[in-house]
Amino acid sequence: MQKLLIPVLIVLSFFGYGQEHTEIDNVLNDWHKAAADANFDVYFGHMTDDAIFIGTDPTENWSYNDFKAFSKPYFDRGKAWSFSTLERNIFTKSDTNLAWFDELLDTQMGICRGSGVLLKTPNGWKIKHYVLSIAIPNENVKEITALKEKFDTDLMAKLRSGKN
Repeated sequence: MQKLLIPVLIVLSFFGYGQEHTEIDNVLNDWHKAAADANFDVYFGHMTDDAIFIGTDPTENWSYNDFKAFSKPYFDRGKAWSFSTLERNIFTKSDTNLAWFDELLDTQMGICRGSGVLLKTPNGWKIKHYVLSIAIPNENVKEITALKEKFDTDLMAKLRSGKN
């Protein structure tokens, strides 16, 4: 009996692992779809009330409520943004209610990388922290750095002076 129990437990643990990853994948896919469909309530319903959204601009470190206020006009126009997943990696740890992920996205800005943390709540998985960045090929870093040099210099001086 014990010889049979161990393989059964292994199979069940893989099923649970796969099921959680599927649930998380579905939440992220639905979240991106809600933005493309300009469904404000579904989009923000997939986030925790204390979520943080970090955008591509260095000044975009949004609290949940500030991100909702910023995003509302885009959703109201019927078109927020449209990201489709090219690749996604999801990570979980069995003794916690947290998951984390990274993804490559096809966006209006070209390939972007998203990464974040989800929290398992009584209402399912919710996005707690999300970071969006524009993916720059290494061979283009020098020219991109030159393009943003003035902006970066000005912002760094402002942040160092404490006048944010």
